[in-house]
Amino acid sequence: MQRIKMKKSIVYILLLFTCFFSCTDELNQEPTDGRETDETAFQEDPLAAYQEIIAKVYASFILTGQQGPAGNADVSFPDEGFTSYIRQYFKLQEWSTDEGICAWTDPGIPQINENTWGTTNSLVSMIYSRIFFTVSIANDFLRQATPEKLDARGLTASERELVERYSAEARFLRAMAYYHALDLFGNVAPVFETDPEGFFTPERMTRSELFDYVESELLAIEGELLAPRASYGRADQGALWMLLAKLYLNAEVYTGTPRYTESLAQLNKVIQDGGYALADDYSYNFLADNHTSPEIIYPIVSDGELMQNFGGTTFIIAASLGDPISGATAESDFGTNQRWFGHRTRSSLIDKFDDFTGAGDERAIFGFDGFTKDIETPRNYGEGFAVLKYKNRDKMGNPGSNIVFSDVDFPVFRLADAYLMYAECVVRGGAGGDMATATQYINDLRDRAFGVGNPDGNVGQSEIDLDFLIDERARELYWEAHRRQDLIRFGNYTGSTYNWPWKGGSASGTSIPDFRAIYPIPSADLSANPNLIQNPGY
Repeated sequence: MQRIKMKKSIVYILLLFTCFFSCTDELNQEPTDGRETDETAFQEDPLAAYQEIIAKVYASFILTGQQGPAGNADVSFPDEGFTSYIRQYFKLQEWSTDEGICAWTDPGIPQINENTWGTTNSLVSMIYSRIFFTVSIANDFLRQATPEKLDARGLTASERELVERYSAEARFLRAMAYYHALDLFGNVAPVFETDPEGFFTPERMTRSELFDYVESELLAIEGELLAPRASYGRADQGALWMLLAKLYLNAEVYTGTPRYTESLAQLNKVIQDGGYALADDYSYNFLADNHTSPEIIYPIVSDGELMQNFGGTTFIIAASLGDPISGATAESDFGTNQRWFGHRTRSSLIDKFDDFTGAGDERAIFGFDGFTKDIETPRNYGEGFAVLKYKNRDKMGNPGSNIVFSDVDFPVFRLADAYLMYAECVVRGGAGGDMATATQYINDLRDRAFGVGNPDGNVGQSEIDLDFLIDERARELYWEAHRRQDLIRFGNYTGSTYNWPWKGGSASGTSIPDFRAIYPIPSADLSANPNLIQNPGY
């Protein structure tokens, strides 16, 4: 399949890296195994050395090691695919909610399904390790890009300008990783490029302090990033505006102080100044050529030939395929020959749609032939529908470049989410928006889903309240790793206000305590750093 230049540019950048890192110390997460980030790496071609390191920072969100798809892992674990950053982030944001569940019985998975995880849960520990691995590489880049080192390496003026832009991108990627730490863990002990290299015990930041840090970093680099849509797959101003909007949207959860007005200010930049537009068809955002969608604000880039790994959308697609017991394979060809079984919806997601076949709302993209909607036994592979939202085929139906590994980019942020966030901020009383505009944005999404003029799709201004919006977010954004965060923000995650099948380990759902709105600091990291404090309840 012919690949267009804008995606190839970022794919080739990700393939340039030759730096070698290992995750041997869960406290510092600093690489120590002979990496090429000292002076010898910069002698022959300093700019290329900088490109190699920044490429590794980007790659850390999807690739799992140095050779792909497995065999020389960044983080030690028997199954290298398990160590994928976006794979673990997806699990914790989806499998612990009313949207997804997994029939696999691997250690740690049943406890995430049923909201009973503890301090040694392997999924929780792995995303914690992955976050700090990404931070460590970003820190390494920034240590090598100080004004003094740039002066010493003889870069031309244009090369220096490029490296300084890479520095802003490294700071964005580090801020995004710390945003995930803020959301998942609350308090952590962050490390920075100015800290000592090697073993030391970093100081703890509270959740509010980490919020302030992430905010300050993003505000500081806004003017140093590329303009929106200037280079696909790169961290640009549109991505920064969207991350800030997310940070402010959840500020009341993180700090106790609502910041909906500030969120609206960033969303207005995204919507009015970003140059984004809704894709003509909802499904175009989740196909092998979704890099052509004008809706995607920031992706985790994937390529089935050049970036082979068992995380990313390869995992999301393959884990939804097949049932080894009944032989069912949902209802279509997914453009891959991998069938990992086990990844299913809960009926609480399906019930958000009036018709789960997609005949009305085209966002209902499920495989149901041979499967039951209800889950009586979480370990039964044939119970729960499959999600067919991501397909390793392009808009013309052609398969991706590889039938085993996915070409589908993971949409971290897209315009539809900005529309929904705008409406939520207005409903919650934020200044800088209005209900008429919010209603138009919602109906733009529903016109695409139901067809323009379809009375089943259009909603009136009075219908858009918080109850509507939390369900509409599920219909629009399921399987995009937003759900846990959304349910917490709406007060629907813990307690018994809203139950879903197998919440708390009960078939019909049961109350879970409030402390489960945040994950525990992994016990190994807690033991290694006396400055850390375990989250309440654990």
